[in-house]
Amino acid sequence: MGFPLVRPPVSDLIFQLYGRPLHPELFDILATRKVKHEDYEVLVRITRTGHVISWENDDVHLSEVTAAADQPLPEKRRLLSYRLRNEHCATLACAHGVHYQASFQVEVLPPDLFLHVHDEILSDGSKRGLLHNFPSHHRLSVAPLGLVTVEARPGCLFLSSFHTFPGEYTVVKTQSLIERKKG
Repeated sequence: MGFPLVRPPVSDLIFQLYGRPLHPELFDILATRKVKHEDYEVLVRITRTGHVISWENDDVHLSEVTAAADQPLPEKRRLLSYRLRNEHCATLACAHGVHYQASFQVEVLPPDLFLHVHDEILSDGSKRGLLHNFPSHHRLSVAPLGLVTVEARPGCLFLSSFHTFPGEYTVVKTQSLIERKKG
């Protein structure tokens, strides 16, 4: 793309949910994985600013995004929008019995604890999920990473993400549950 992939400060990030697909050209996509289940499909993309996760079944499409607040994203069919700060939980009943729940936590850690948590995420990500290691700007510096794990079951999807920001000793964690309740 012609510019360095530098993560923005955590204070500049937002968490949003859309009731529609978002065009991939809106994002700096670094890693992708598709998960097909018998009653839905999930597309997980790790981006420079976090992630874009698209879930769809025959009736509903949801797109969860962590992005820079100044990134131009559509307003049409935006269902939730929060600044990534501290902790927050949200619940949303969608059409056709689909329910969405999400929580996020921004955790600033002491440097030694940050390095320990960062290494644990790296180790866990090498065994499961979609992991992206950002390039290091210096051979001795800790590079940011993004990890998204997907647990798919019939009628239910559980997502966890971890995004590290070494310059701020910060870990951004999100958890999302999408389920279709028979009514």
